[in-house]
Amino acid sequence: MAEENKTILVVDDEDRIRRLLKMYLEKENYTIEEAADGEAALNMAMNNDYDLILLDLMLPKMDGIDVAQALREEKNTPIMMLTAKGEEANRIQGLEVGADDYIVKPFSPREIVLRVSAILRRTQPENTKEADDLDVIKLPHLEVDNQAHRVLADGQQVNLTPKEYDLLLYLMSSPDQIFGREQLLREVWKYEFFGDLRTVDTHIKRLREKLSKKSPKAAKMIETVWGLGYKLNSCPPADDE
Repeated sequence: MAEENKTILVVDDEDRIRRLLKMYLEKENYTIEEAADGEAALNMAMNNDYDLILLDLMLPKMDGIDVAQALREEKNTPIMMLTAKGEEANRIQGLEVGADDYIVKPFSPREIVLRVSAILRRTQPENTKEADDLDVIKLPHLEVDNQAHRVLADGQQVNLTPKEYDLLLYLMSSPDQIFGREQLLREVWKYEFFGDLRTVDTHIKRLREKLSKKSPKAAKMIETVWGLGYKLNSCPPADDE
C-alpha cells in the first residue's frame, strides 16, 4: 500500500488515460492532480511540489520533452514519461533531458503501480541502500553528503535528479565493484520484472556529463566495464594522477 500524502501530477491529453491512471493510483492512496496540455502541466509543476509527474510525450501547446527540459532547469521532481510504442528516439531523448524513467503505451495498471511505487521508494532518504548509514562518502574528486543530499565534485556542487543521485550513491557505496545493468535496475530502480537496460545507460551518460562540467576527473571515475556493466573507481585513472 502506498504511503499517504503523496501527490502525483498526471499529464495526458487523453481523458481516458488520465481517468485510468487516476483510478488505479487513487486505489493506492495517492492524491492525483491532472493536466491535459504541456503549458498547464509546466505551470502546475513549477508552482507545486509534486512527489512524481507522469508526463505524456505528445501533448498540445508544449510537448513532454520541452516540459521536462524546462522543469529540470528549476526542479528535480521525479518524472516518468508516458510514450507510444513507436517513439523510441523520443523516449531516449526524454531520459537525456532529465526524465527518471518511461513506460510504453499500452501499459498495464499493475506495471504503472509498481513503477510509481519504485520511484517513490527511491526518492525517500530513509530507503536509500545501506549507504544511508553513512553521513558522508568521500572519494578522490567526489563527495556525497547523504544528510544534505548533496554531491560535490572537486568541491563544486553538482545538481542531480533523484535517480541520478541514487545511482551515484549506489556506485559510491561499493567502490571498485562491478555492477551489471540488470543489477542496477533491480537495486536502484527496484525493478524485478520491468525495465529497459537503456535506462541505466542513459542515466550513466547524464551523470558523467554533469560531473564533467564540474570535474572531468570525477566523471572519469565512472568506468564502463565492457560486457559486464559499470563501476566507480576508488581512485582516478592513472593518467589523471
